[in-house]
Amino acid sequence: SLRFKKALEARVKHNLSRFLAIILVTAFVPAFAKTKSTSGKIDKNLKEQTFSYKQGDVDLEGFLAYPTANAKKKKPAVIIVHDWMGVGDYVKQRAKMVAQLGYVAFAADIYGKDVHPSTSDEASKLATTYKNDRKLMRDRIRAAYDEVVKLPQVDPKKIIVMGYCFGGTVALELARSGADLKGTITFHGGLSTPHPEDAKNIKGKVLVLHGADDPYANTQERIAFEDEMRKGNVDWQMIVYGNTVHSFTLWDLPQDNSTGAAYNPESDKRSWVAMQTFIKEVLE
Repeated sequence: SLRFKKALEARVKHNLSRFLAIILVTAFVPAFAKTKSTSGKIDKNLKEQTFSYKQGDVDLEGFLAYPTANAKKKKPAVIIVHDWMGVGDYVKQRAKMVAQLGYVAFAADIYGKDVHPSTSDEASKLATTYKNDRKLMRDRIRAAYDEVVKLPQVDPKKIIVMGYCFGGTVALELARSGADLKGTITFHGGLSTPHPEDAKNIKGKVLVLHGADDPYANTQERIAFEDEMRKGNVDWQMIVYGNTVHSFTLWDLPQDNSTGAAYNPESDKRSWVAMQTFIKEVLE
């Protein structure tokens, strides 16, 4: 929609101002925001690298981050799926934040190596391609899953997938495909699917973190998703944040709910805490 495109356009245009703001407020912001502001700094406690792989003949390039402590011990892995802007600074920073929690974090690439939309129009066209072809969407995320379970530092029986916006839709499709997952998490993700009957294939638990006023995955979509989960006999939960619209964790966006897609610092922090609680639960 036009409102959503304008909001996401603002994200691209505000990248520079975001980094300037971070420099100005680092000394005064809470611990959560300080974690976000480490982009570009070297964390000696983490190993970070780009990671090339393939889905069929298509070259993909993800991002891998994991703790250097206890390097020989296999760790749970969290696959993180980008929003509709593709693999960029945002999802890489989220991967580092997950790695700082003690997990192997892999930012998966759905679009393909060197495919980085620069405008909301380009992102919309790319995302729509995959939303209209769920087999392709599943194949792309399955390629990431297959790489992660082979990593020497990963416990292949402890895999979690999570995603943001478009990535939330992708994460759910991996779960619906029957992948061996301990948990699936979506942050303001699209919840609908052309194949709700596939919910019966979901392994592990599901956590949905959603804005109560999200106009793009609205109340009707949430109700349909709940019905899907019940019919599939899934262990699921949903946390709905008041006064919160779409894209509430994307800190590049202005805090303007009237656009339909806006950053909400309180819901961002609350959802991050809920995510950590959920991961600990599913790994017990």
